[in-house]
Amino acid sequence: QVQLVESGGGLVQAGGSLRLSCAASGRTFSTYAMGWFRQAPGKEREFVAAISSSNTKYADSVKGRFTISRDLAKNTVDLQMNSLKPEDTAVYYCVARRGPVVYTGPQNYDYWGQGTQVTVSS
Repeated sequence: QVQLVESGGGLVQAGGSLRLSCAASGRTFSTYAMGWFRQAPGKEREFVAAISSSNTKYADSVKGRFTISRDLAKNTVDLQMNSLKPEDTAVYYCVARRGPVVYTGPQNYDYWGQGTQVTVSS
């Protein structure tokens, strides 16, 4: 059974940094694309970043501030978030899908974590 468990969320002031981590289990994820979505109150889930063996994508809103990385040996994917803004406040979800293609639509991801709250104060 596939399980994705996020950690690292919290409260930070604007301009600060946080690092989210996602631990995956139940599969060998080297052939999977993995990434992050987020959902703010009253808004739809939106793509943040994703990574695979052949591609990495970022939402325009986080380019230059966020960096996604993965450790295949540990089955983890991290999201380093710098220069955080109040509009980055949301629940952040780790996702995974079979295959190397990185999509930005949430319907393309087979597995989701429970989410971790990130709150950026102004």
